[in-house]
Amino acid sequence: MQITLRYVLLFIGFTVSFSALSQQRFGGGITAGVVGSQVAGDSLSGYHKGGIFGGGFVTIGLGGMSSAQMELTYFQKGSRENPIEENNYRFFLLRLNYVEMAILYQHQMGSFMFEGGPSVGVLTSFYEENTYEIVSNVSGYPKPARFTLQINLGMVLLVSDQWQAFLRTNNSMMSVRGKDYKGVFRFWDYGQYNDALVLGLRYVFRAPNR
Repeated sequence: MQITLRYVLLFIGFTVSFSALSQQRFGGGITAGVVGSQVAGDSLSGYHKGGIFGGGFVTIGLGGMSSAQMELTYFQKGSRENPIEENNYRFFLLRLNYVEMAILYQHQMGSFMFEGGPSVGVLTSFYEENTYEIVSNVSGYPKPARFTLQINLGMVLLVSDQWQAFLRTNNSMMSVRGKDYKGVFRFWDYGQYNDALVLGLRYVFRAPNR
């Protein structure tokens, strides 16, 4: 009886939620930008690894000045150290390429919008070079984690009805390396974590009614 009632309540909740959402107008568009990234805990510092960010998004109004947005993007991250005299001309490069899905809550205030929420990333490819030696091809090389979890915070400038410019931080909540990489402590464990800054643009095909 309790199980049956639970399923009935879940069904009613789903039906009410779907009915409410179906009365809202969906929007969507495309997004692209540039990325500066680092790996916290790898003994290097600074957002020296450049990359690109791009994909599409769907937005739904939540009432008032609030909305929710789901993004699916290609996201380049990693770490880099250029050879200079201070580091004895050491060169290091770590490329981490992800497909990332984010779910963001947005709130508009005048010509600005603030957004934040989690994202899940799937590693599609990687490359690591240390002092001009490719180490990612070495047998037994510990591969980076396949899945990652991030928290995103950003500010958006509403340039026009179609164009938006945004600045966002994207920070890992799970280590992108194995347990052998102690790195730094974050949230609940030691490890190495992706940190990225994204400067981008969005083109809105259709805006939702909030």
